Amino acid sequence: MNNVIVYSKNNCMQCRMTKRYLKEHNVPFEERNINQNPQYLDALKQQGFQSVPVVMNEAMDPIVGFRPDSLKELVG
Repeated sequence: MNNVIVYSKNNCMQCRMTKRYLKEHNVPFEERNINQNPQYLDALKQQGFQSVPVVMNEAMDPIVGFRPDSLKELVG
């Protein structure tokens, strides 16, 4: 499986739901919290993103927000 990165922030319900969905479907991911590491926020802004969660995977377009319909593609 390709590397999955989840950009998130503290106290974000959609972020929690996205991470829970991935965990429940055994999709390994790396979490990048913008509160703990502000450089991640800068990287997201440079790419044009204005909200989190953002789920990135080299095999597909980024997923913004909690989108179980799109996350299904990561489950395989």
